[in-house]
Amino acid sequence: MGDVIPFGKKPTPKKSTLCLNNHHKWEVVKERAFDVKQGKLVTQERCVRCRKTRNKLT
Repeated sequence: MGDVIPFGKKPTPKKSTLCLNNHHKWEVVKERAFDVKQGKLVTQERCVRCRKTRNKLT
């Protein structure tokens, strides 16, 4: 029986293809659920997959 030859590349953790195409999975940040900015109520959200944040007016 022959020897097993390993492939050249090691598996690397992939970046989420969904987030690269702007299909994020937003979740409300529990530490700072609400913030008052310029007299308006603002909710901070973070993507579960890539950890990008955004502010959403409510």
